[in-house]
Amino acid sequence: MGVLVKNATLSVSISLTVLKLTGFWAPETLGPRQKTVYKVFTAVSFMFVLGTYLIIQVVDLFLIWGDIALMTGTAFLLFTNMAQAAKIVNILGRKKRIQAIVNDGDTVLSGVESGVEREIVKSCNLEMIVLQALYFSVTLITTIGWATSAEKHQLPLRAWYPYDTTRSPAFELTYIHQVGALLIAAYLNVAKDTLVAALIAQCRCRLRLLGLALRSLEDGLETGEKPLLSEEQEQIVAARLATCITHHQQALAAARELQQCFSEPTFAQFIVSLIIICATAFQMSMMQSENIVRLMSMGTYLLNMIFQVFIYCYQGNQLSVESTEIAGAAYEGPWYKCSVRMRRDLLIVMVRTRRALRLSAGGFTTLSLASFMSIIKASYSLFTLLQQVNEK
Repeated sequence: MGVLVKNATLSVSISLTVLKLTGFWAPETLGPRQKTVYKVFTAVSFMFVLGTYLIIQVVDLFLIWGDIALMTGTAFLLFTNMAQAAKIVNILGRKKRIQAIVNDGDTVLSGVESGVEREIVKSCNLEMIVLQALYFSVTLITTIGWATSAEKHQLPLRAWYPYDTTRSPAFELTYIHQVGALLIAAYLNVAKDTLVAALIAQCRCRLRLLGLALRSLEDGLETGEKPLLSEEQEQIVAARLATCITHHQQALAAARELQQCFSEPTFAQFIVSLIIICATAFQMSMMQSENIVRLMSMGTYLLNMIFQVFIYCYQGNQLSVESTEIAGAAYEGPWYKCSVRMRRDLLIVMVRTRRALRLSAGGFTTLSLASFMSIIKASYSLFTLLQQVNEK
């Protein structure tokens, strides 16, 4: 059993490997005893990375209730951890269904044969790797900034502890736990978000491959200058069209599974991101400019939260665009050389594929660039309201 989880899409492979190493993606090859050990590892990992933080930050939030400045200082990371915990529970609870989506996409994309098909897969893969690398880079800058910007004899993040954290070695041990858990949780969050985005990108890739197949229905047939296909040639084209329809239905089924598996967690993430973007901007407006490192790390955290919403909305938006282009691909095929019956079949395909494929977050908002802008605008409105309340 290798460490790296293999997949046709590198970003999916990286995300699943991170989840596997942190205890949240059990390999399918584990035996009964190994599964028990892995579950124990999952519980320990969850408590180290998130469980402890959730408890101490909730207590801290109650202790400082009423102080807007301190509450936003605790809440922005608390809500991040709550959203991440919800996504982890979702992955663990729906692991088999998500694994089926991963295996299905891997089978399709690994089975491409022609050079043009491989270029399409490579292009989609490269786009997602760039997004993942950008997300990872911003996260790295943020976590390093937080870890190094703490004042002397103070922890990087405020929280309540049932012991005196100013004394040694309690301070050093708590500091190590905060920084270690923060780093792991941050990269785990990147892995979960980019996994969903990469699976949506795989659906997009499958639709692009389908468009290529529809344009290439006539490839390999010696049609010459004949105005119509021969009966034998039309049977070949009909068989290819049937395969295209099957692949389209499979891609739609994969998108429906993605919708059912990730719709609620994505909606929760959008709500949390809206609050965090507002709270982080408010914290930055209240910070002293002397601590430049802290201010910069908060700025990159704000960018991180915005980018987190963006990758969901961007991939969802592009999926809708790719789905509507299938009809155009069918029209670009050799329909004018087909019989009336075959033209009618192609027309049905074109009418069916003109309906855009849309993913939604909890059934309330679609994953689109318009939704992304709405979240940013709502965050700004909430930020303005917080400033007005604080001034009073």
